[in-house]
Order: sequence, then structure tokens, then C-alpha cells
Amino acid sequence: MPLVILDSPLYTDFMENFGERRTISIPWWTIKEDGHKSKMPRNCTIDYKVELISKYVRWELLGYKKGQRLRDEDKKAHEMHMGFSAEEARRCKENPNPMFVNKFPLVEMGLTRADNYAYIKDVWGLETRASACAFCPFHKNYFFKYLRENEPEQFAQVVGVDELLRDKKPKPPMDSDLFISRSRKRLMDLTDEDCNDAECFEYCGMRVWNGF
Repeated sequence: MPLVILDSPLYTDFMENFGERRTISIPWWTIKEDGHKSKMPRNCTIDYKVELISKYVRWELLGYKKGQRLRDEDKKAHEMHMGFSAEEARRCKENPNPMFVNKFPLVEMGLTRADNYAYIKDVWGLETRASACAFCPFHKNYFFKYLRENEPEQFAQVVGVDELLRDKKPKPPMDSDLFISRSRKRLMDLTDEDCNDAECFEYCGMRVWNGF
């Protein structure tokens, strides 16, 4: 079975286009001048993950040409397996793409992040963490502290996204300020107290950070 890794241009597209034209909706944390707090809708998973895979399957694997209609035999005939863990069961939804039926094997087996970590550690000897974009707003503040202390180049890149949110206004314009941090602070302003929020689980009597 071939392994294909697709390169998603989400970061590049956002950095080039934010403030200049409409960009993908990422679930940034928002706050208005009157203190009202909210969150942007999340479209990035569909547009920059699911659709990226869908296009690869349609054009590269099934051999469709531009403008060719979907054949009846391909309608809801292909499975897309999502690696959501049991904690993310609320994210399990039908695939809007007419080719695919979504499957959530980890959720169906009731496997949590802790279960998955333990399996990969015990069987393969590998230590794993939850995967997400480095600038994903669902990270806890501890994640950004970890980057600052351990991966300075990656941290500088994420700070660049945060500064873009500070310095430019989205199009269409909004009456709210946008933040990566759920504390609605700029990343460079986060304190150690702000970052004391790491999500952990138990493994063999040890506390293991889950990556968020």
C-alpha cells in the first residue's frame, strides 16, 4: 500500500492573503472593544485537509479530467478514515464530498489519546503527540511556551502569524481583534502563569503531555 504525503498550502496562502483578500476561516479567538468574546468558524479542516485528499483521489487515483462529472459507481463508494480519538467524537460528521463515506476507527474502538500513545509506545517504542497546525488556536498556551523553549524557529513562524493578525484587518473587515491564544493575548505577552495549562494523561505512573 503506497504512502502519499500531501503538502497543504494553508500557511502560505494565509500569510500571503490575510488582510489583502478573503482568506480561509480559521477559528481564531476574538474580542471586541466592549469585551465581548467569541471564536471564528472553522473551515480549514475541510478546505485544506479533506478537500486536498479529495482532489488527489479524484484526479490522481481515479483519473478524472477537468469538468468530468462524477460517475455513479464512485458516489459514496470510497472510505476516508479520520484519526479522531474518542475525545473528539463530537467532530464525527458525514463527509460533504459526494465520493466519500467517513470512517472513524479510533472512535469506534473507543481509543483515547492516552490509549493511542500507550499502544504506539508499547509496540513500536515511539513517543507521539497530538498533531495539528503549529498556529492552531485550539492549542493550550503551554504549547507555545514549549515551542519558544524547544523549537525557536517554529515559534518565530507562529509569532509571525500572530503579528499578522495584530497588524492587518481581515477582509471583509471585522469589529473584533483576532488572536491565536485562547487567552486573547499576543504570544509574546503570555506569562508562565498563562502557560500553566498543559493537557496530560497517565502512562505507567508518569504524566505525559498530549501535545496540545
